[in-house]
Parts: sequence; structure tokens; C-alpha cells
Amino acid sequence: MILITGANGQLGTELRYLLDERDVDYVATDVAQLDITNAEQVNKVFAEVKPTLVYHCAAYTAVDKAEDEGKELDYAINVTGTENIAKAAAAHDATLVYISTDYVFDGQKPVGEEWEVDDVPDPQTEYGRTKRLGEELVEKYAKKFYIIRTAWVFGNYGANFVFTMQKLAESHDSLTVVNDQHGRPTWTRTLAEFMAHLTDNRKDFGYYHLSNDATEDVTWYDFAVEILKDTNVSVKPVDSSQFPAKAKRPLNSTMSLTKAKATGFVIPTWQDALKEFYHQEKPE
Repeated sequence: MILITGANGQLGTELRYLLDERDVDYVATDVAQLDITNAEQVNKVFAEVKPTLVYHCAAYTAVDKAEDEGKELDYAINVTGTENIAKAAAAHDATLVYISTDYVFDGQKPVGEEWEVDDVPDPQTEYGRTKRLGEELVEKYAKKFYIIRTAWVFGNYGANFVFTMQKLAESHDSLTVVNDQHGRPTWTRTLAEFMAHLTDNRKDFGYYHLSNDATEDVTWYDFAVEILKDTNVSVKPVDSSQFPAKAKRPLNSTMSLTKAKATGFVIPTWQDALKEFYHQEKPE
């Protein structure tokens, strides 16, 4: 049986719909059914479900709040919660899929270079630090695991940059967007398909990087221009100093897709993914 944590989140919802399409059985849990920070509850749910595969989508992702008022919750979910899930997965000999982030790196690679799966992590934020601790705990306890780092996630089932831009465009003639943070967008559908691809085809365990593909360098400004290209809104580039934030943003989030592609998974470009995302039919 498959167990999903964070099943009502942006990725968890996408994954549920993908598995539904494929007539795959699973048990979906979110915080109401499973508080991952409670080891006793985790062990009880695992004992009932007896999963052979766990998609661990539950996470704390509010990067700025994690620096102060959300610091304890960030740690509880991303570290304690992941430790509980990893230990339970190991006890049931289940394969564990843990979703991580480019924030585990320092984000300082020169533009044009990409983060490799074996680059040394050096998180610069509380969020990145807790996600890296989560990775280490998965490695420590889970016997069979996939850790998939991703970035710039967007999808139809949660708050994200695409919806933010569309909303702002309703009330503004022009928008300013940062042009000095580089990376690649990731559609939740592409990520969910990759998660299933690794587990269905029993690919080698370990670390993978996954985003949508790109033929040239991408910034948030480029992403915004593409999102708003059919509107009359003008998008102006600015540098990050115009948007001070509590958590330091990576200047380069671009991750190497070489290992992901070597598994035989075909990765759509982010522009194609964005088009598909617009036309995605939401299940009733």
C-alpha cells in the first residue's frame, strides 16, 4: 500500500489525482489524519496502513516565517516529522520518497552553472537548514529512499508564483519582478510523474534533482513575462534589493537534470509545462 503525507497540499493533491488517473490505491493523510510531529501517531498509522511506499509530501515551506515566528513549527515538521516518518518507513521496510529543495545549497553558484546532486549543501536560511536536516535523517534511518530536490514549484492546487502574478495583473498595469535570481520552474504534475517514475521502475535509490527543463537561463522576471504574455500588463525587471526579505533568497537555484534524465524520464520545458498547467482539467 502507498501512504501519502501532506496529501492536501499543492504537491500531495497533484499526486493523488495522478494516482487516481492510474487506478492506483493509496491512503491519503494530512494533518487532520496524521500529525507527523507525533511519533506515537505516526507509528499507529503505519501499523494500520502497513505501507510499502511512502510519498512524504508534508512540509513547512513558509521561508520567511521560518526565520522567526514559524521557526519552531518549521523544525517540528521538517526535522522531527521527517525523522518520525523515516524511522517508521524503515521499521516497515517501506521505500521513502522525500521532497527537498534547492535551499539546502548556498545559492551562490555563478549563473550558467548548475547544482549537482553531490554538491556540498550549505543552507543559508532556517527553512534550508531544516530541509537539509530532514535529508540527513532520511539517509540515517530509511533503508530505501529517494530524495528529490526541486525548486520554484507551481501547480493548480496551492498558492504559487503563477497565481500571484495573475492576481496582481488584475489590479496593476505594470509589475516589477526580480531579474537576478536564476532557476527553473517546476510544475507539480511533472514532479509527481517523476516520483512515480522512480518508484514504479525501481530506479537506483539516492538523491535526484528535478525541475522542468529550459533551453536558456531563466529568472523570475522571465517566468513572469511568460505568465503574463497574453495580457496588457508590462513587466519590469528589478534587482533583489528592491524586495527585502527575512530569508535570504538563492541567487542561483538552477539544478542539474542529468541524473533525472538518465533514468529515462522525459522532462518537459517549463514553457510547455505552463501551457499544460493552464489547460489542466481539475477533477470534481
